Amino acid sequence: MTSNLKSQIATTIDQHAERFKAVSTYIGDNPELGNEEFKASARLKEELLFHNFTIEAPILGIETAFIATYTAQKSGPVVALLCEYDALPEIGHACGHHLICMMSVSAAVGLKAVVNEYGGTIRVYGTPAEETRGAKVPMAEAGLFDDCDFAMMAHPYYAYEKSGISLAMDALQFEYFGKSAHAAASPQHGINALDSVLQLFNGINALRQQTRSDTRIHGIINQGGVAANIIPDYASAQFYIRSASREYTNELVEKVKRIAEGSALQTGCTLKVSNYEYSYDELITNTTLSEVFTNNLVSHGVARSDIHSGKDAGSLDLGNVSTHCPAIHPYIQVTTEKHELHSIGFRDRAKQPEALDAMIFGGKILAETAYDVISQPELLQQIKQEFAAR
Repeated sequence: MTSNLKSQIATTIDQHAERFKAVSTYIGDNPELGNEEFKASARLKEELLFHNFTIEAPILGIETAFIATYTAQKSGPVVALLCEYDALPEIGHACGHHLICMMSVSAAVGLKAVVNEYGGTIRVYGTPAEETRGAKVPMAEAGLFDDCDFAMMAHPYYAYEKSGISLAMDALQFEYFGKSAHAAASPQHGINALDSVLQLFNGINALRQQTRSDTRIHGIINQGGVAANIIPDYASAQFYIRSASREYTNELVEKVKRIAEGSALQTGCTLKVSNYEYSYDELITNTTLSEVFTNNLVSHGVARSDIHSGKDAGSLDLGNVSTHCPAIHPYIQVTTEKHELHSIGFRDRAKQPEALDAMIFGGKILAETAYDVISQPELLQQIKQEFAAR
């Protein structure tokens, strides 16, 4: 029975493969920034409607977010498949989100072909703006994943990687308010906001020696004055503060804030601190679910030795989902050329036929993994036990 139904999953995905590739190509050729993915969102919803999913949109007032649902004839587990479809500024889909979304959509369509055998609900979550203000954060806070039995997505890369870890992150903006003056004629009347920003950088640089090795603190001066002969009365900096755990990231944030306060005291400026993007939690991979995904890769001929351990040095809004239900985020090889994510080289390779074929393959593996779980209650129980005990 299992082999027959898995064959049916693959056959269904193959039947619609050219449609799926066309949607991915369209999104790849029409890159849109986070929360502006109107073309991508519309095309994805159109495709899901074609396959008889019901659509709820917008979600939480986010115009490009959606939830597409198919419910089987009998009750069963709730499967969440997550779509990302925002692009990067200037370089477009250099993170391969046009492949991510269609791996999840194709997986949902493949799983739909067999879900009535065991029962369950398939949900495809359209989650905008992963690169900036990831919609998974407010979705998770609103409890939209709380009734999901597990959540999955797969990311394109130049290698296969198991779902691993990512870094928790806070995005902080530090604004300093001083007093302008002529920098040559009357500097004594000025309060230099840019000096506060420079001292902030110096203080953070000194802090780095006393932080854990998984810490990443990096920032820019996004406003530093308007002219060299005017003492800046306003300056600001933006920082990402990351570590492997939410708990330690919170500690780092408090230390950086104290440095920022000290920088303001040194110059006489006033300080405003705010979050300019959502805070991301670290990814908690469900290792039981991850192993099911890996086993399916191996069953399709991927050597286990070619599937590397996953350790994402970046941050994912899926981390916030993983605190509400079991979740995985593995990587699918879509090119044999070693181009890093967020590069023009990877963007260009991610549009090639081999990448689109790999996208279809990734959709099959996601669907087969979901099928394994919904068809084996004892496996789902193990996944839930691990999640509860994490």
